[in-house]
Amino acid sequence: MSFDIAQRRADFPSLARVVAGHPAAYFDGPGGTQVPRHVIAAISSYYETSNANAHGPFVTSVETDAIVWETREAMAAFLGASSPETISFGANMTSLAFALSRAIARSIRAGDEVLVTDLDHEANRGPWLALAEHGAIVHSVKMTTGGQIDMDDFQSKLSDKTKLVAVGYSSNSLGTVNDLPRFREMSRSVGAWLLVDAVHYAPHFPMNASELDPDFLLCSAYKFYGPHIGVLYCREGLLDSLKTDKLRPQLDDAPYRIETGTLNFAALNGVKAAVEYIASFGDGDTLRERVLDGMAIIHRYEDELARHFYTELAKMSHVTIYGQPFTAGLRAPTVSFTVDGVNSEEVAKLLGEQGLFVWGGHFYALRVYESLRLEDKGGLVRVGISLYNTREEVERLLEAIRGLQR
Repeated sequence: MSFDIAQRRADFPSLARVVAGHPAAYFDGPGGTQVPRHVIAAISSYYETSNANAHGPFVTSVETDAIVWETREAMAAFLGASSPETISFGANMTSLAFALSRAIARSIRAGDEVLVTDLDHEANRGPWLALAEHGAIVHSVKMTTGGQIDMDDFQSKLSDKTKLVAVGYSSNSLGTVNDLPRFREMSRSVGAWLLVDAVHYAPHFPMNASELDPDFLLCSAYKFYGPHIGVLYCREGLLDSLKTDKLRPQLDDAPYRIETGTLNFAALNGVKAAVEYIASFGDGDTLRERVLDGMAIIHRYEDELARHFYTELAKMSHVTIYGQPFTAGLRAPTVSFTVDGVNSEEVAKLLGEQGLFVWGGHFYALRVYESLRLEDKGGLVRVGISLYNTREEVERLLEAIRGLQR
């Protein structure tokens, strides 16, 4: 299918917003994307017709149970998971990661080792750093100045004592895409679990959890045009072996045993709708086929825009870009930089006043911020390309950044 940007932009009501006479341009997607009407309607429809708690004998409760299961099926199709039973839900990725950390902690023995990386968001560091309280030895793998994981350092810290390797699929601050098949092979060689933070990868690339075969994988629906819901994939049979926080009435099997309390059913209906929206871009006989095709189309569109932005930004003498160039390999459409003489948070504020929404700061990737010694610069300015951004918006942003030169 062809990509009709005008048609797709019409799907997002928020794009009509005007700020101080300027049309809003949303380059803040890495922090959360805008939401299409299809998703908004699904959330509203649930409240209008099916609002009830789960597992009741009456029609609205039966419909709620069906929505939850259909959303598991939709996310399994989105991630390329083997079955809906591998998909669990929570308030957000961080909450699920801490719940998983508490469960893993009960299997930790003194001397077990855990690897995290300096390239990762704190949500993929903090929960595993907490395992040190239970006797684990936690190592943090260094990042290179080019914004990649130092594989020599990773190799030196991996051992037969390693219990868990936690790594991001893509950096939310620099756009780096890590070689996850290599991490899978290396972690498996020592019998360690591989946990993947796919929050920044999932909105931009087709996913195949069955092929990648992580033990755990986490993502967030609000990064791919859905509501604030966290998603946890667990390899079949693994969640059943962990001692999760669980009330006595809760079902004891996967995927339920890590889902504490009542789920946000209306938001889950929105998650299903978000997957359906992405699938509407593609062709195919099954939801999985349409999702794969749709994500491939989205990736090509975003990649072209991001490459153009990066190329033009690199020509500006007052700008320093961080992270690997697009010519170095697969990369998310996220570009981070600093402007000479202007604090990054101030840059974001100045651009925001012109209706250009970008982030300035550390974006919870604190070790990236510290490793690159960005404290005096106020962190990074981060520009994220999403499916609704246009070439005209990119040109407008580039012109505004040129105007920041002193």
